[in-house]
Amino acid sequence: MLSVIMKKVTLPVRFGIAISGSLIAYFLILSLFNLHTSPIYSLFNSVITAFGIYEAIKSHKLREASKFNYTTGFTTGIVTGFVATIIFTVFFTFYATEVNTDFLIKLLEVFKGGYNIGIGSVAFGVAIMGFTTTVILTLAFMQLFKNSRNIPQNK
Repeated sequence: MLSVIMKKVTLPVRFGIAISGSLIAYFLILSLFNLHTSPIYSLFNSVITAFGIYEAIKSHKLREASKFNYTTGFTTGIVTGFVATIIFTVFFTFYATEVNTDFLIKLLEVFKGGYNIGIGSVAFGVAIMGFTTTVILTLAFMQLFKNSRNIPQNK
């Protein structure tokens, strides 16, 4: 029983860790050039996440072949993105509270609203954006990978 669960979870967790590592590396590279407080650069996070989720579902479909269905592909995408989001959110919170304590102040200055928001709210926002991106990308990619009854499938 446990080996069956581990077999199903290993691929998405591996890809989720790879995505989060890429997101963290990208964030740290931006911080070297002091660009990590500009929201426009966070758009590339979606590209990194999209590539990882796409590759995870593709690998799952290649591994499962004829046993692949919408549910298992969708689960692979969701688990992959959620693992990446959780790891990145933990890193983001650690960075903002321990590594660069002025980061949150600089980040909120960009919006020029005089907001008095704590790290919890910002971390929650980061997590929600990651989860939302994951769901949307997984739904979109499953349109490419699902088996259709309308056209012959490449087996």
